[in-house]
Amino acid sequence: MGETLTMILDDTAYRLEPGWGRPADGRYGLLSQVAVDAGGRVLVLQRNDPGILVMSADGEQAALWGADRLVDPHGITALPDGRIAVVDRDAHQILFFDAEGRVAATLGERHRPRFGQPFNHPTAIAMAPDGEIYVADGYANTRVHRFSATGEHLSSWGEPGRGPGQFSTPHAVLVDARDRIVVADRENDRLQFFDRAGTLLAEWGDVYRPMALAADAMGRILVTDQVPRLSLFDLDGRLVGRCRPALNGAHGMAVAPDGIVYLAEMIPSRVTRMVPAGAAA
Repeated sequence: MGETLTMILDDTAYRLEPGWGRPADGRYGLLSQVAVDAGGRVLVLQRNDPGILVMSADGEQAALWGADRLVDPHGITALPDGRIAVVDRDAHQILFFDAEGRVAATLGERHRPRFGQPFNHPTAIAMAPDGEIYVADGYANTRVHRFSATGEHLSSWGEPGRGPGQFSTPHAVLVDARDRIVVADRENDRLQFFDRAGTLLAEWGDVYRPMALAADAMGRILVTDQVPRLSLFDLDGRLVGRCRPALNGAHGMAVAPDGIVYLAEMIPSRVTRMVPAGAAA
């Protein structure tokens, strides 16, 4: 006990820092997801009110966002346009916060679930470099929805099942370095890759109940699952690293520009950091 733990992914060693951050009241609520904005702030999403803890890079609480605005916060993403998107799962809505924590826009009609249409207990959101938005609508709709940069619903795809292009809880979504829409198809134990129009391009296995997706500086794909473990794949699907940094698996994950990996754990409810410590021996 008390020793520093070291993890490796590919040729990089990481120092593990469980229990990162100092919330003002001494502890986090039930954590769901984490994001890092362009200014280096760490945005910790908890299923409590207020839902968003804004933490400085050195772990001090700087602000609280979303008081009386979020019912069941599930996902948070720092978007390329500078906004912070929060998926309010049981309110069936996406809220877009500006850099000061004000709600600037929404997607979906609040408390109006729609079967097969946006939204019905959504899980996660991603934005392409050109501003297009993709939402994993995962707990009651087994769908992915595509929106224009201005919020116009363009198309949707997916249906319940285990076959190609079908889903069982699409839990996370990512636009990767090859402009593919990557979906963590959780209960089907796989990642599915699509083009912008929803045409299936590839399927990767070797993940068990995948929960969170992120990309590193090289565009490689990080996946947390419920083994529990963290896996690193190159863009062709080759496994290049794997470790066990979270006690019971990380429900959420983000990679900062400096390469630090942040993991949102639910049990115990904590943020764990993986800090690059140099080349692996």
